Amino acid sequence: MKWTIAMTQEELHRKTILDRAIDKRITQKEGAEALQISERHFRRILTRYRQQGDLGLVSGHRGKPGNRKLAEQTRERIVKFIKKPLHEGFGPTFMMEKIEEFKGIRISKETMRQIMIAEGIHKAKVRKKKIHPPRERKKQVGDIVQIDGSYHAWLEDRAPKACLLLFVDDATSAILAAEFTRTESFFAYARLCKSYFRSKGLPKSFYSDRFGVFKVNTGEKDGVTQFQRAMTAVGVEMIFASSPQAKGRVERANLTFQDRLIKEMRLRHICSYQAANTYLPEFIKQYNRKFAILPQSMGNNHAPLDTSLDLDFLFSVHRERTITKDLLIHYGGKTYQINTKRPPQNLIKRQVLITEDEKGVVSAYLNGDPLDLVLIQKQPKVSKVVSTKSYDHHSYTPPVNHPWRTYGKKINGRPIPST
Repeated sequence: MKWTIAMTQEELHRKTILDRAIDKRITQKEGAEALQISERHFRRILTRYRQQGDLGLVSGHRGKPGNRKLAEQTRERIVKFIKKPLHEGFGPTFMMEKIEEFKGIRISKETMRQIMIAEGIHKAKVRKKKIHPPRERKKQVGDIVQIDGSYHAWLEDRAPKACLLLFVDDATSAILAAEFTRTESFFAYARLCKSYFRSKGLPKSFYSDRFGVFKVNTGEKDGVTQFQRAMTAVGVEMIFASSPQAKGRVERANLTFQDRLIKEMRLRHICSYQAANTYLPEFIKQYNRKFAILPQSMGNNHAPLDTSLDLDFLFSVHRERTITKDLLIHYGGKTYQINTKRPPQNLIKRQVLITEDEKGVVSAYLNGDPLDLVLIQKQPKVSKVVSTKSYDHHSYTPPVNHPWRTYGKKINGRPIPST
């Protein structure tokens, strides 16, 4: 009877050494050194080879299921879980965490990845070569805080797109502050900055892109945005990145949030951004516990907030206007009258500071002192005056019984007799 024995290259090499030892061409010690095993193990293999022949060199585990193979029943439960529509788009790592959380099944990320690939749910990604080397982290919390906004369909088809503002610490990659907003605007960042400064203090610097909220990009060398002015007032330095890769920590955090946060809110049936903002602190705690790292130095560079600073005043829009001879101030297409007991000549042509908060409330300050303003309501014009030479002038045709049509045909109200 003939049969085929499949052997690996290593097993064939072992057979050659054993044959030489049996033929007394080498000693058992030399054979053990050639195979890089102990003499005792060499004698054990040699005995099995003499008793079973070539079959004794082949691994006994070949062709048999592994001791750690996943049970078929468990695999069916995993496949049923990952194919639920609610779990569409989950990656292997996130799917592994959720199946342990909801079903109590503990498997490795690689096992989950292989199952998802076999079921056609996941495709293996080809890693791109890194072009930008990572920048060295700062040593302490609060040295640099990377800030950015990410427009995305955070609630998928349950709500329109929105912007998530993120503040990420450079030393630890921890999320320091976050909020969903409708737009990435000055007032949106101002609202998040005020809550962040009051809870954690002032960082040494903010690291951002060159978005118009942070930097003037119209060619004015000395131009300052409202956000820059506010940061200068509180003593926070602004640093501008030249590329998205330069602020990679907040960019990677955005990608992680777009992957995990969306699915977490889907599982919790969150359908409004108000509810999403309520859930954010809980998600941030989980995120920091899983992804944040320890800083090189355990110090904290957040400076305490000066209680004398009026953050609501600093994070208002600041403009300058000139008082007219009638003690009027023109701002935003509206006219304001100054109520004062001071002589008018002391105010005419003086520069005043105009502030407008997020709610649209306008205030005026002269040398730091507030002025009393009254909005002047302009009455609309009754009708539009149209020139008779205008091409849009409406032509008027007199009726048949109009007196104009009988002009020159009557005398004293009586028709002129025809001759």
